[in-house]
Amino acid sequence: MRVGIIGYSGSGKTTLFNALTGLSAATGFGGKGKANLGVIKVPDPRVVKLAEIFKPKKTTFSEISFVDLPAAARGSGETWDPKALAELKTVEAFVHVVKGFDDGAGKTDPESDLRALEAEFVLADLLVAEKRIERLRKDHSNPTELKTLEGLHAGLSAERPVRDIPLSVEDERAVAGFKLLSQKPILVVVNVDESDLAPREIPPFRTLTLSAKVEAEVAALDAAERAEFLSALGIEEPARDRFVRAAFALLDLIAFLTTGEDECRAWTIRRGTPAVRAAGKIHSDIERGFIRAEVVPYETFIQLGSDAKCREAGKMRLEGKEYVVTDGDIIHFRFNV
Repeated sequence: MRVGIIGYSGSGKTTLFNALTGLSAATGFGGKGKANLGVIKVPDPRVVKLAEIFKPKKTTFSEISFVDLPAAARGSGETWDPKALAELKTVEAFVHVVKGFDDGAGKTDPESDLRALEAEFVLADLLVAEKRIERLRKDHSNPTELKTLEGLHAGLSAERPVRDIPLSVEDERAVAGFKLLSQKPILVVVNVDESDLAPREIPPFRTLTLSAKVEAEVAALDAAERAEFLSALGIEEPARDRFVRAAFALLDLIAFLTTGEDECRAWTIRRGTPAVRAAGKIHSDIERGFIRAEVVPYETFIQLGSDAKCREAGKMRLEGKEYVVTDGDIIHFRFNV
């Protein structure tokens, strides 16, 4: 999963990036800097527990890639340059960091900042739609796509982001290649002062409230110091853990698990993925030669303690290609190529 961190200069987005990744990227580069890249492993106590049981040679967690993207300075009137637009299109979702703290520069208005940057995305998508519509009207090559884009253009012209415009399955296929910015899901992070950690809500967006400065300090501590520091501030868990859950919910992601002496691993997939496609997440040969999947829920496995006992109790199910994988399924794929 590749997530882009966006926000106006001074919002604290790079500080949040550092808190999430444990890196030390320079802050304050505004709209002129290069994107910062980082990867974190997704905390998953189920993988830890399975590794304790199987003692594998390798333990692998799911990962999230973060791209800390430059943005135009607030009120500068600048638009996205081609390089910045290309970077924005590479991510699956956005984390929009908005300033909810007083840095002495004036009154903060998180919702206004959110709406302003959203308007920039809508404008960028509108320009893409207009350019493509103009071409399709000239060459008459794809009347179906033209109709979809004309409907999209009407919505964008009314300042509606693509995610709020009803699209059929066919419409979504027609516009998928454009990677429209206002179609991507957004998690809003309200960056507040450590003395004001009360949750904020900005409907209809999924919103997370935290102090990026505090969380960056937390990330730099060892485990014992971190627990003591969080407790003193009344914070139950670090931002990374809360953020990962919010990001998974935003993208409707789940994880299935594989076990063995070689490796215990979590694999990230979209909710609703059938077993045959989940097999392809591991290797295309497994998907191509799929025979069946042996499935046991994580909780059942932990209760019984081994694959053998799960089979003896009739809890190891045999499922076919169309079985919809659920979160926490431990799966052994049978295949032949």
